[in-house]
Amino acid sequence: MSDPAPVPVIVWFRRDLRLADQAALLAAAAEGPVIPVYVLDDDAPKHRKMGAASRWWLHHSLESLDQSLRKLGSRLILRRGKCHEELAAIRRETGARVVHALHHYEPWWRNAERAVAKALRLELHHGNYLAPAGTLLTGGGAPYKIYTPFWRALKERMPPAPPSPAPSSLTAPEVWPESDALEDWNLLPTKPDWAGGMRNEWTPGEAGALARLEVFEDHARRYGECRNLPSQEGTSRLSPHLHFGEISPATIWHRVADAGGSVDVFLGELGWRDYAQNVIVQFPDYGTKNAREAYDQLPWRDESADVKAWQQGRTGYPIVDAGMRELWHTGWMHNRVRMIAASFLVKHLLIDWREGERWFWDTLVDADYGSNAVNWQWTAGTGVDSNMFVRVMAPLTQSPKFDAAGYIRQWVPELAHLPDADIHDPVFPPRGYPAKIIPHVQARARALSAHDAMKASGKAAG
Repeated sequence: MSDPAPVPVIVWFRRDLRLADQAALLAAAAEGPVIPVYVLDDDAPKHRKMGAASRWWLHHSLESLDQSLRKLGSRLILRRGKCHEELAAIRRETGARVVHALHHYEPWWRNAERAVAKALRLELHHGNYLAPAGTLLTGGGAPYKIYTPFWRALKERMPPAPPSPAPSSLTAPEVWPESDALEDWNLLPTKPDWAGGMRNEWTPGEAGALARLEVFEDHARRYGECRNLPSQEGTSRLSPHLHFGEISPATIWHRVADAGGSVDVFLGELGWRDYAQNVIVQFPDYGTKNAREAYDQLPWRDESADVKAWQQGRTGYPIVDAGMRELWHTGWMHNRVRMIAASFLVKHLLIDWREGERWFWDTLVDADYGSNAVNWQWTAGTGVDSNMFVRVMAPLTQSPKFDAAGYIRQWVPELAHLPDADIHDPVFPPRGYPAKIIPHVQARARALSAHDAMKASGKAAG
């Protein structure tokens, strides 16, 4: 009698779309034939399903992952539906009994993990962050809420373990389960096709991530000096690749940590990414609920025309408009400009930060639940660790301070002919460019008045 066919093992891919330094894939490959699976589950996250820009990226990242798997003698199985139901169906089709996956910390993914664990044996591994979320504890045994002590504790664990190489081959199962066709998921925009700028800017996939890292290595040592200058290539632009797990943070750390100069500032940004996951483990509803309850009483304005002007880059503030247009065109925005644009919405326009968070969720290719929520609550002053609301960022000062003239010329062509002295704050806006939606002094006064009203409301309630 011939030996029975070896039992296949499932690798459940989510935001970890890579072969190198992929602990779940390596563990599965050591056990037997591997069935790599990605399930498009829009039910588990409900209103948090991926936005349009992320879905564009996902299409190309899955395409890239499948091509890489085929070079190893494997392929990517695509299923659409609830993760636990689809993985259980694959078990029935193939006899697979074990699922290997990397830990994810978004509340819907933790719920999905619990559901999968009821249907199959689920083996979870670490590797999407520098340290597992929730494992760094204060002297009192509680998770950190403030970034600075969190970062000090994280640095004590660094460097992370060296990244592991991708497997050289994978054993295929004797029977492959059914798979959807990627094109049938309709992740790409068609009518209209608004993704031309993203196609020009990005190369999703593991190879694209490594190419982006190689570029960044050349100037990582000057990150601290250049990261706030939107007219220069001072940032890493690795955030979407990190979000989709096309490269591990450990890989990046080991490639740049010894660059010298101000690279420690960049390493701190990797630490901030870990910090954001640490926050959402403690506060799963951080993307929708003020961490500081007093801000539930802040009298936000409900003004859709102002929100639309902000979204379209038509506020009359050149640095804000440049950032919002860059976002719409490329699915990304320079980090300093993100802070300026977010602060403008919250404090100049007095619009609830959740409006901006939802817009970024739909339009950013690196739309990450933890980072997006933490950054917006930091800007709004509502977070567990945040900037003070009464510190109103002045975009007309920030723009020349960080030498944004070239950036504005690129994204606001109506102003491209203006000299540096005028482009940050045109005295006479040229035809086709809007006047300021509200003067800065008036906006600041309105924001501070709203904050005072919130405090008075709290005292009255007390």
